[in-house]
Amino acid sequence: MTDTVAEASGDTRRRRAGGRGRRWGLLGCGVALTAPAALLVVRLTGLDAGTPLAMPMVLFPWTTVIAVLVLLLVAAVPVLRSRWALAGVAALVIAHAILLAPRFLPDGRQVPAHAVELRVATINTNGGAADARAVVELVRTERIDVLAVQQMPRGGVEALDRAGLDALLPYRELRPEYDSSIYSRLPLGDAGTTHADTAWPQTVAEVTVGGRDVRFMAVHTYYPLGSPERWTRDMAALTSLAGRAGPDTVYLGDFNASLDHAPMRDLLAAGLIDTHAELGHGWAPTWPVGHALVPPMVQLDHVLHGPGLAGVSVSEHAVPGTDHRAVVAVLALLPEKDRQRGR
Repeated sequence: MTDTVAEASGDTRRRRAGGRGRRWGLLGCGVALTAPAALLVVRLTGLDAGTPLAMPMVLFPWTTVIAVLVLLLVAAVPVLRSRWALAGVAALVIAHAILLAPRFLPDGRQVPAHAVELRVATINTNGGAADARAVVELVRTERIDVLAVQQMPRGGVEALDRAGLDALLPYRELRPEYDSSIYSRLPLGDAGTTHADTAWPQTVAEVTVGGRDVRFMAVHTYYPLGSPERWTRDMAALTSLAGRAGPDTVYLGDFNASLDHAPMRDLLAAGLIDTHAELGHGWAPTWPVGHALVPPMVQLDHVLHGPGLAGVSVSEHAVPGTDHRAVVAVLALLPEKDRQRGR
């Protein structure tokens, strides 16, 4: 009798301990899912536009990883397993996956073998701190036709020329006072700056190639940490300009925005195509670089183009001295019959 009572008492304690463990485990999972769920709401509603929510929004892909790990945990640990918990977490993961999947799927557009190509690059030099010789070597190795540079003061311009950039890209529209410049292997036409509601003018120029004028804009927007309202106005101004741009247009630079930001999605909806997403390179973080304990986590630097062009390749390159990776893209000019609107 005594043994029976003791066994029953032990079973009760174990059930209580198991119940407490289950409750604490589910509570921990719920806390872990707060960020994925909250950013999903922001992503679906566009609440990041003009608000401080623009900052955490850059972590949306990372919160997808958190949601997947929680789903695996709930499925693998018997004490946590339940139909409702599995269904809820699975629904969250599926919602994230639906939003992220398009950027990992190449659009499959075929580029004609005879298409004229342009090799373009963009780099934020971190106030001129980027190693000038490394920048020139990148231009030489990648055979760059057009280079967009951001955050490069006059001293940086001189350093690049001393390193030999003037021999590779002799044509240029230099606007260090406005934070962006354009270098080119080919003559530049209709060069200058934009007249739009941006924190500072954006540098623009045209290159004639294959009998067509391709319009370039070296982009550097305000940053959302400093003022999400100002950043949103910058992106809205770029969107307005893109809506009036021709099909042979290239916007490249530091947008201070990821594909998950509502203002960036508006810009793409105006008719531009993100080269990384077009080619299925959905994960290509470009910032921050040069920190031993923090890897590149978000993509702020992009090459966007109009429907008159198509991406052939795109890659990211570390350059000593700057906290941004350079982006290099090869763009092909499409024949009239092959043009189509961006996705």
